[in-house]
Amino acid sequence: MTDNNVVAIDRIAKRFADHVAVADLSLRVPRGAVYGLLGPNGAGKTTTIRMIMNITIPDEGTIELFGDRMGGRHHSARIGYLPEERGLYRKMRVRDMLVFLAEAKGVSRATGGAKADEWLRRLDLSEWGPRKVEELSKGMQQKVQFIGTMLHEPELLILDEPFSGLDPINQQVLRDIVVHLSRSGKTIIFSTHQMDVAEKICDHVCIIARGRKVLDGGLAEVKRVHGGTYVAVAFEDATAGAGAMRAVSDLVAAADDSGVFAELKLKDGVDPQTVLEQLMKTGVRIRRFERIEPSLNRIFLEKAGPEAASEAREASDA
Repeated sequence: MTDNNVVAIDRIAKRFADHVAVADLSLRVPRGAVYGLLGPNGAGKTTTIRMIMNITIPDEGTIELFGDRMGGRHHSARIGYLPEERGLYRKMRVRDMLVFLAEAKGVSRATGGAKADEWLRRLDLSEWGPRKVEELSKGMQQKVQFIGTMLHEPELLILDEPFSGLDPINQQVLRDIVVHLSRSGKTIIFSTHQMDVAEKICDHVCIIARGRKVLDGGLAEVKRVHGGTYVAVAFEDATAGAGAMRAVSDLVAAADDSGVFAELKLKDGVDPQTVLEQLMKTGVRIRRFERIEPSLNRIFLEKAGPEAASEAREASDA
């Protein structure tokens, strides 16, 4: 592994009885990256993370962390891990529990308390420090668990579905923190099925479906090489928009259409201006029409195939 890679995975596989959870997966996580491990629920993301953390052992392949193969438990003091399954001590007081978690990572009690107070203030939870965990809402508990991953100032932060249970405002708060941590030199692995969220904060992505890698690389490069011409269209009325979309169906290779908004991949050689002219002939009122890069969601739906595409839509609706 080069010095620039914090995590290097080479051809790992994991099976549970007859189920293949991960197959022949290789990836590299560059130092300082916000690396998105993306895919629908059940794609193999959590299994991959558990193998990185040495909670689950790969059946095949190798994993290197920080240049060696000792596994996540050996490097526990350098890693902050927020698992998908939440695990707080419900009867403990919030601040006491955070100090306990800090001490478990080798931080002194005094330092852990100071850092806990700092993070509680930062996430607007100071008044809840003396309260028991069970008194907190699900979203508050999620923020507390996030704090628990940060108190020992890890070099590598692994977040498995970190926005679960958070409202849009608190999602934005955590996104801003993740971006700030990356700019300060931390490396972040961010696992989610929410492609739109990942697109806002990740600079590298690996999309997996049914345990296999679909694509990976820098976000800008993935979009650049994906190819094709894409346009975004927003209509004032969903019913009228549906009729207009039918009028241009012979010009469109693929569409991600929600009614009032559509992301279209045009057939080879089709000029976006031609599509706009055809839409206008239907009399539909258009709020937006522009050429765009393909979204991560669009790329995933095209690359992963119909079965995984259906899984992704179900995950987005959940």
